Amino acid sequence: GEIDLMMLSKVRARYPGVTINNEVIDPNAEQIFSYKERVAKTSNLENIKFTWHKETAHEYESRMSAEKSSKKWDFIHMIQMLYYVKDIPATIRYFHQLLEKQAKLLIVLVSGKATGWETLWKKYGPHLPLTDLGCHATSADVKAILDSAGLKYQLYELPSHMDITSCFTEGSMDGELLLDFLTETCEFSKTAPPELKQQIIEELRKPECSQERDGKVLFNNNLSAIVVEP
Repeated sequence: GEIDLMMLSKVRARYPGVTINNEVIDPNAEQIFSYKERVAKTSNLENIKFTWHKETAHEYESRMSAEKSSKKWDFIHMIQMLYYVKDIPATIRYFHQLLEKQAKLLIVLVSGKATGWETLWKKYGPHLPLTDLGCHATSADVKAILDSAGLKYQLYELPSHMDITSCFTEGSMDGELLLDFLTETCEFSKTAPPELKQQIIEELRKPECSQERDGKVLFNNNLSAIVVEP
């Protein structure tokens, strides 16, 4: 909910006094709980109505279909979300049709231009035990989907980096967790073959993945924001 509340504050400032209905779709109960906690600690939310749905995008679509709902929205966002759906074109197509005439669909995910993520995915993706919960989609994939569907959009590149220096400190708890995150593998250091771990550690230092600055190793985490028209 951190990013949501930032966006909602912008909307409130632009349209003071207008009632805002904010529906949240997330299958992760812990994330919903954290979002509710954040809302409870935030002031000036009187004119915002929050509704949380513990479900996937596909489950939401199925429920709306069963209810024969024709509800439309002024703004829909998918921030770092499309990695976790099984059918990206179908998901975009469904939520795009829920847009009002002047609405926008915002998609944010890893940039399709060279990033540390893309380098890791291309080189080591087949060797990492990814579950069916994730896929290696980038903005280039989404752009191709939108072009194929004939949808209008604007694409903005968002420079970003992540300090992964602790990955190179043996025994660092932060480093272990970062490696888990980068490889999308729980307890990667303990479960990965030593040779694979060594290869990935070396890869992370290369200029294709990161740059070294002021004694820190900064991973290329560039993102793209795609604003889709109705």
